[in-house]
Amino acid sequence: MDFFGSDLVLRLAAVVLLLIAAVAASVWFARRPLRREIDRLKEDVHALLARRGGQQRLVLNGRRSEFVDIAASVNRLLDREREGAADSQSVDTLFLELADTLTDIAVVHTNTILFANRSAGELFGVEGASLVGKPVTDLLRPAYRETVSRHVDALLEGQELESPLEVQLISGDEPGLWAELRSRVVTWEGRKALLTVARDISPRKSMETALGRSKLQARITLESIGEGVITTDTDGTIDYMNEAAEQLIGTTRAIAIGKRIGDLIALVDEIDRSSLGDPVQQCLVERRRVNLGRRALLMSKVSDREFSTELTASPIQGPDREIAGCVVIFHDVSEIRGLAREMSYQATHDALTGLVNRAEFERRLESALASARTDAVGHVVSYLDLDNFKLVNDTCGHIAGDNLLREIAALLKQKVRDSDTVARVGGDEFAMLLVGCPLDKARQIAGDICEAVANYRFSWQDRVFDIGVSIGMVEVGHESVSAEAVLSAADSACYVAKQQGRGRVHVYSARDEILARERGEIQWLQRLQRALKEGRFELHTQPIIAVAGRGVNGPAVEVLLRMRDESGKHVLPSQFLGAAERYQLMSHIDRWVVQSTLSAMAGGALHVPDDRTCNINLSGQTLGDDSFLEFVVDLLDHTGVDPAQICFEVRESAVVHNLDHARRFIAVLHGIGCRFALEDFGSGIGSFANLKNLSLDYLKIDGVYTRNLAEDSVNREMVSAMIKLARSLDFRVIAEQVEDRSSFEAARALGVDFIQGYVVERPRPIH
Repeated sequence: MDFFGSDLVLRLAAVVLLLIAAVAASVWFARRPLRREIDRLKEDVHALLARRGGQQRLVLNGRRSEFVDIAASVNRLLDREREGAADSQSVDTLFLELADTLTDIAVVHTNTILFANRSAGELFGVEGASLVGKPVTDLLRPAYRETVSRHVDALLEGQELESPLEVQLISGDEPGLWAELRSRVVTWEGRKALLTVARDISPRKSMETALGRSKLQARITLESIGEGVITTDTDGTIDYMNEAAEQLIGTTRAIAIGKRIGDLIALVDEIDRSSLGDPVQQCLVERRRVNLGRRALLMSKVSDREFSTELTASPIQGPDREIAGCVVIFHDVSEIRGLAREMSYQATHDALTGLVNRAEFERRLESALASARTDAVGHVVSYLDLDNFKLVNDTCGHIAGDNLLREIAALLKQKVRDSDTVARVGGDEFAMLLVGCPLDKARQIAGDICEAVANYRFSWQDRVFDIGVSIGMVEVGHESVSAEAVLSAADSACYVAKQQGRGRVHVYSARDEILARERGEIQWLQRLQRALKEGRFELHTQPIIAVAGRGVNGPAVEVLLRMRDESGKHVLPSQFLGAAERYQLMSHIDRWVVQSTLSAMAGGALHVPDDRTCNINLSGQTLGDDSFLEFVVDLLDHTGVDPAQICFEVRESAVVHNLDHARRFIAVLHGIGCRFALEDFGSGIGSFANLKNLSLDYLKIDGVYTRNLAEDSVNREMVSAMIKLARSLDFRVIAEQVEDRSSFEAARALGVDFIQGYVVERPRPIH
């Protein structure tokens, strides 16, 4: 309820004041004119109220004290009327009518109500007259009774008190009814009393309570969040700081309030420590939000705290869009940035050695190429390949090999400048980008590295290894085409350095014929590495048939390797096996072939009869790999394939060159049931004396002797001699690459046991 009313404008109040002033003025002249003025006043007030739709309340546009002034004027009017001793009842009636018309009014003497108008009674749900004679304190909530009682007594004693007084009333079932009381000492019926004007302020108090709760909730929220919050006035002076900001900066709000943010912290770039300025002043001056960069570092001036931060300074705008201050929100992002840096580091560095990886090296090389073209700055790229690394890895295991690579990486970094880049680009291969380095200086650095690695001794358990390195170099200038071409040239130069005796440095020359010959194989190296990584090798099979009466319990099929190139076309082994052997990839390829074959047999994709075998080719490099024997044994155990169904084919030259390793490999696997065939027999110059000491089951005659066997008498004599030798060693004979029917019949007539070739069936995919 609004004790003043709700909508009547200031103009109406002014009219009432003028009317009352006119009444007061007429008292000075005569009693009968006063009577006429009183009657006219009543008529004018009622007319005004009628024009306002009968509204019973006055609003003085916020100037509430004027009601008390009205009451005082009427009181003086009554005094003068009493002095004239005429029609006092009419004047009293006028006051009561005006009082009922104007607002919620009560007249109080000490603690007793002398008069209450109709509106005052409506506050409590009763007639105004029924309040007369009651104590004022009975209408108040207990918490306000003593305060109001003291207030009334003080005013009646003539003390000057602050006004208004806000109290909570007791009004039926309506909770929380608030009133604003303004009182003034007047004379009522010949005695001193208080004329009190009440105003319903319940809506305002409810709003204040709601705002208070909102403010409290906002403050609780600000104190609970993890972000630091600081607010300032329009001068940039801090007027609030939450608990998170206190903890982040390392100070208290009691110390911070009244200071500027620049007195507490400094904001710098975390890379070069350059100042980022004062975001609060920038925000207030430019009247816009200021976001610091992603590399902001907050340094506290009041503690030893320092951390990466994300900070935003935003202007605080009032309802009129005027800037009322600035709010700063910031938080600690050290952990997040640390994780981001770690992820970035892992994406650009080799996990084993900590050196830059190949992708990052190529990116830096591209940048160097750009500078070489635009700034005419020369650089040098070196390609390094360790010597004897495979020996360490094979004899001592991968853990030893990893330790060797880490130690070599540390040695390389010691030999170059801080501006240079050292990368691990392959298993035991490294690359260096010497920025802005003349070729002569680069030669000196490479020579120092060769000497340092040569003098380095790698110790592992009870063994010591001599390690070497071969280095190929190429200049990077404005004529360099691409990073790939530069690396390929450096790789070619490295190969030449190895060919010249290892432990050497070779500078690439476009006129070098050796490089021209070897470039194709280097490209094959990259293609083979991608094929292994991307799974583009395939297995094909070709049947081996037994010649009638001589092929019991023999081979049934041979698995053959194929590769698909980038366009999906098949590539024959003759095109890539040379490069694979040269770059020491055959062991990796053979492992893939053996594992894929046994998995296909175990899974049923490749069926081999119980009394027959599947033949698998092995290279000389694989025979020299000590760990391969354990790999095969574990794989047979894991897949459950019967060893008696596996026949490994090994080349005659590979056996002779790796005789000790081959003897052990064949003896162990032959002992558990595997069979062995000597492949391409007759293609090399082997020692037959060594063959009889090996546990072999078959000799496989090289295809060069089986072609045109029916027409070529020399080939027939060679095949006949080989068969006699095989019989003397108790080996059975397989004739491969038999392509026509006449050669098939000639081979059978000579006494071979098994035949393989296009005449039987062409190779086809294993599936």
